[in-house]
Amino acid sequence: MWQLIRRFASTPFPDEAVPQAELAWRREAQRIQQSVLDLMGRALCIRQIDAGSCNGCELEIHALNNPYYNIEGLGIKFVASPRHADLLLVTGPVTLNMRAALLAAYEATPHPKLVVAAGECACTGGLFRDSYAVCGPLSSILPVDVMIPGCPPSPVDLLRGILAACQQGGVTGTGACRPR
Repeated sequence: MWQLIRRFASTPFPDEAVPQAELAWRREAQRIQQSVLDLMGRALCIRQIDAGSCNGCELEIHALNNPYYNIEGLGIKFVASPRHADLLLVTGPVTLNMRAALLAAYEATPHPKLVVAAGECACTGGLFRDSYAVCGPLSSILPVDVMIPGCPPSPVDLLRGILAACQQGGVTGTGACRPR
């Protein structure tokens, strides 16, 4: 143990510079932030639901919270309850075990509500579409506003899909969506 502590103590600190965000991403982030504020007039609240995915999409969604993408700084935040959400972000094919929970979350989300299918499995059922344990794609259970294809979709594609859902759903500047 002391050898390990000596090695830690003798290791020099890294002196390389912290990498800067790409200029293109900074411009995209500013555009997204302005779009959210123009559309909502406040933060966009998202409830993410895993309906039976392999967690590939969740890793990309978690990447949205890192300092590089910083979606909370863009005016988009994740909430713990569907009662506080404006948008449901669903990943994975809808499994039989998650069908009732997904429907309950959809019913608990206040009107007007938006639904986004993220990833190939949520859009089409993906690799699992013919499984006995899967109800099928999300659109067979709930009305879907936007589908974000990809296995898994990149964080930028997720952001673009979320904004497309808000614009397509008719979000007004008063912080509410117009009914479809």
